[in-house]
Amino acid sequence: MSNPVKVLSAIHLGKQVLSSDGSLTILHDISFDVFQGESVAITGASGSGKSTLLSLLAGLDIPSSGCVELVSQNLSELDEDGRALLRGQKVGFVFQSFQLLPHLTALENVMLPAELNGLDMPKENALHWLKQVGLRERANHFPKTLSGGEQQRVALARAFIMKPAILFADEPTGSLDEASGNRVIELLFELNQANNSTLILVTHDQALADRCQRQLHLQGGRLL
Repeated sequence: MSNPVKVLSAIHLGKQVLSSDGSLTILHDISFDVFQGESVAITGASGSGKSTLLSLLAGLDIPSSGCVELVSQNLSELDEDGRALLRGQKVGFVFQSFQLLPHLTALENVMLPAELNGLDMPKENALHWLKQVGLRERANHFPKTLSGGEQQRVALARAFIMKPAILFADEPTGSLDEASGNRVIELLFELNQANNSTLILVTHDQALADRCQRQLHLQGGRLL
């Protein structure tokens, strides 16, 4: 068997922010590795630092100490544009709030990363991914005419169109009813497996965390 490929390393990550009471430490000395094709849940109570950790891992925020290596790139060595370019080519995102652009149709929302990153045949690719999430016939609908579950499935199609090496999902079912949430989760795991992507999932839903191969539990900004 070939050795597993490391796609993400957190190396002694720390994050402090300034508050009215001085410096507040959100994350303390966090280290772990994630390998290609793995699904990893980051769990913990509200305020334990889960979303901050996700932002650091994805290069959306900069650590106060330590570093992140994402697909063999040290994010600390890249400027903001460099990190954005790496995310565009290698990373997919699914957020609790969908983050669809309201003035674009479902199709245009899914096409956007493909167009920004110069993918061939963006429209054909976008239609393919909308079909994968069961929304081909809703391609020309605007987000406000779609249910929450449908919007999140559009967000899934958008996340996968660049065939990301790694997918970050932050409470992906947090604003959905149970039936819609279950459908989104089935699709998320199905597409992730078919694409051999790595999934990093922030959730407070233990049943969802249990579906991942591994769990990292944060408490008070520390990895237990």
